[in-house]
Amino acid sequence: MSGLAGRRVLVTGARGTFGRHLCAALTGAGAHVVGLDLHPDEHGEVPVLGCDLTDPAAVPAAVATAVDRLGGLDLLVNNAGVGGPAPAELPPDEVVRRQLEVNLLAAWRTTAAALPALEAARGRVLFVASRMAVLPLPLAAAYGVSKRALVAYADALRHEVGTHVGVSVVYPSMVASPIHDSTAEAGLSLSGVSRLEPVEGVVAAILRAATARRAPRDVATTGRGRLELALARHAPALADRLVRRTVAGRLAAGDLDGAPLAAGMVRRHREPGR
Repeated sequence: MSGLAGRRVLVTGARGTFGRHLCAALTGAGAHVVGLDLHPDEHGEVPVLGCDLTDPAAVPAAVATAVDRLGGLDLLVNNAGVGGPAPAELPPDEVVRRQLEVNLLAAWRTTAAALPALEAARGRVLFVASRMAVLPLPLAAAYGVSKRALVAYADALRHEVGTHVGVSVVYPSMVASPIHDSTAEAGLSLSGVSRLEPVEGVVAAILRAATARRAPRDVATTGRGRLELALARHAPALADRLVRRTVAGRLAAGDLDGAPLAAGMVRRHREPGR
């Protein structure tokens, strides 16, 4: 793809579903790529350095090593993320804490560590958020909250460094990946609520954002995604009604009867006079 040849790129979560495809696409377009991931692989086509992004002491050193290997930095893709069920009516637990740590704070500290190199190169930082950042779903409060907070961080960062560093956010919907395994195991599959999209479309959107003449603010990955983003921002009450209607249909069909974490919603849905 035009504009990527010779670019120096750092990708977090490089061994995950998006990360693997993204690194392959970037290198195929001529970029020089280094990854960060909890599980290292320094002998592959794209070297992946081991780093626990939730460790404040480990991130600056790992980013510095990556930048040194690349000889500078033109693009940072904050792609690392985790999911899991977390009903908003229940107190926050370790699942909630980890999602906030990985989805928000890890991206924050990685970006902070990379900013001097990005500013020197007049580079870009790109955040992989989620459609749930603007169109939240029940029973996944931690994911929606962490991704909405990530967008808020990107907005603040843009105001601070946008004259020198481009800041973009990409909003994928649901892609088949292990990030959904724990949710499915809890009986809270997103089937019928969120529509699957191919990982290739997400990667293509990231590459478009990275190579646009000016860094785009918000990037949907599909036409449906653009409609959902517009609906959530300009008609939030209507978006809420659509989500409630969809979830009510699943409750009425008994899809969540076997999910302990959904017991409160199931009970309230079946109370007389509802």
